[in-house]
Amino acid sequence: MTSSTPPADPGAPPSRRELNKAATRQAITDAALGLLRAKGPGNFTVEDIADAAGISRRTFFNYFSSTDAALASIVHGFLDTAIQQLRLRPADEPLLVSAQAALTALADPEAVAPLAELFTLTQQSPLMQHSELEAWDHCRAQVFDVARERLGGSHGQQEDLYVHALSGSIIACGKAAMEVWFNRRGPDLTPASLSELRQLLIDSMALLGTGFTTPASLSTSRSS
Repeated sequence: MTSSTPPADPGAPPSRRELNKAATRQAITDAALGLLRAKGPGNFTVEDIADAAGISRRTFFNYFSSTDAALASIVHGFLDTAIQQLRLRPADEPLLVSAQAALTALADPEAVAPLAELFTLTQQSPLMQHSELEAWDHCRAQVFDVARERLGGSHGQQEDLYVHALSGSIIACGKAAMEVWFNRRGPDLTPASLSELRQLLIDSMALLGTGFTTPASLSTSRSS
């Protein structure tokens, strides 16, 4: 999945064409999620999604390459908002500090609800694994772009290694936070559970930023 690029003029209001495209895209993802909830993974097709969204099959493929891509896009709203917050951070700030601050800025725990729901469904059905991979790849590509932008200019071998390793590590920590949350909460999507997931995502970035220094609480428990 290719990453999205920021508009040339972020302050300009969206055109009618852009608003129509966004509405169509939202209708497709809403239809996909509705069918997923009603029929379960693997029990509906592109044609079913198109019919539910009130569009043609051809129009569907103007937006998504498959049912997996449409389902993965359910979480893109959260991921794109997080990336927008990341881009707002000072350019000279360490990227991991920026990532933690970007997640902290998403104060409403409900913001992580789509991410949590897709992850929960993925754990319950192997048929959903491609959708989860699509979502994480979308996020990794955008983190990669932000890291590249901050370096600026030409990129040598060391810079390439840094960007690839950093973007991959951020995604790995995000996945780890999701797994810990699911092990604790299961399919619980209550506000309290979503708040815990949000904090775990923030904490995972903090661990990466400190080089995985052993927390004092763990050191104490080992010595006792």
